[in-house]
Amino acid sequence: MADTSPWRYSTEGVAIAVRVMPRGGRDDIDGVEVLANGRSVVKVRVRAVAEGGEANRAVIALLAKLLGVPKRQVRLLSGVTSRIKQIAVDGDPRRLGDALQAILQAIVAAKATANDRQGTT
Repeated sequence: MADTSPWRYSTEGVAIAVRVMPRGGRDDIDGVEVLANGRSVVKVRVRAVAEGGEANRAVIALLAKLLGVPKRQVRLLSGVTSRIKQIAVDGDPRRLGDALQAILQAIVAAKATANDRQGTT
């Protein structure tokens, strides 16, 4: 994911563009989506509702857990009331980028396996 990557590297860590689906039934990442303007975002669904910052807190907790960093290292940069948000994650940029890449590759592989199973039944 070179130019179309949904995250940017900085000296402090990474900034991730996310599209949040509140009340999504589970807390998970669904992969990468390309918006109409060509921008790539990580699709994130959370069980929390979009009231009182609950969904934002759930997204921060999910990303912290998946990336193996404390919640205090994850913060909302922009998009407090929008579904499209910028999330900063402090830490080693290379490690964080590698972790994000591994998470997204696992999602793609899981979806391919699920599609293969559907095709053989």
